[in-house]
Amino acid sequence: MKYFLLFFLFFLPLNAQIKNYKLTPINTLHVNNQKIKILDAKELLFDNKEGIPFHEISDLVYEDRFVYFVSDQGYLYKFLININQNKIRSLEYLNAFVLKNKKGQVLKKKKRDAEGLAFCKENLLISFERKHRIVLYSKNGLKIKKMNIHQDLQNRDNYAGKNKGLEAVAYNEKYGIITVPELPLKTTNEKYHTLYTRNNRFKFMADGSVVSLEFFDKDSILVLLRDFNYITQRRVTTLVKVHLNNCTENRLCKSNVLAKLDSDDGWRLDNFEGLTKIDKKRYLIVSDDNENIFQKTLLVLFEIKD
Repeated sequence: MKYFLLFFLFFLPLNAQIKNYKLTPINTLHVNNQKIKILDAKELLFDNKEGIPFHEISDLVYEDRFVYFVSDQGYLYKFLININQNKIRSLEYLNAFVLKNKKGQVLKKKKRDAEGLAFCKENLLISFERKHRIVLYSKNGLKIKKMNIHQDLQNRDNYAGKNKGLEAVAYNEKYGIITVPELPLKTTNEKYHTLYTRNNRFKFMADGSVVSLEFFDKDSILVLLRDFNYITQRRVTTLVKVHLNNCTENRLCKSNVLAKLDSDDGWRLDNFEGLTKIDKKRYLIVSDDNENIFQKTLLVLFEIKD
């Protein structure tokens, strides 16, 4: 009976699917001095669907009550989300897909490392590292076509490392596809991150590793960054707004920090990698659990203050 009870308590959280999570520190000073307001936070726990595990989430996108997640194992997930009165009320798991090529074949291991996710009209853009590229996919994970990227990004030897590739992607009609390596290219000044469209570049001050992009409005973009110290286990999650229409002749753009969440200040952070827009002020971020039992998949709803 004792062992049965332990077994039951161990597996009970798997049936919860979403659980409340306390992200913010006790010291309200570290909460109030941010330009964002945390509205809700949930821990996500889902069983396999169609044999596909739900873990290592690297990005997400939102569209009309539907949320798509992508995993760096080459999986795509579809959920119906209910957000009411600034709370995540429910998350219904609808489908899971394996990313496939045009022939319907599963991607080879070296080509599966999906990191960034964005809507491009009716389809999905996915950016990859290791095999650094951006690909247009259908909403059920079937490749449509490979997209053209800036010439500076086409040489894999330019990247800081094979696992430091195209971590993020975004799209709007004015700028088209915009992407960024996790760390500055070897051929650039490491003090600056560079956002790339097909034919242009936009620089801003580097502060950590870039993990996600999302347009704030027509001419400005939000950049999610992370920093992690393996020795001290300190985590920092930073949100920066970059003004693409306010740049110098050297392409250095005006930017401002909206939030800097530091685990040393009591923020209960995990490896946040994904960012998506819900409406004019509200956004979601998601963390990658690295398939590690000591980490969590967290989904956080926040708004940008006026």
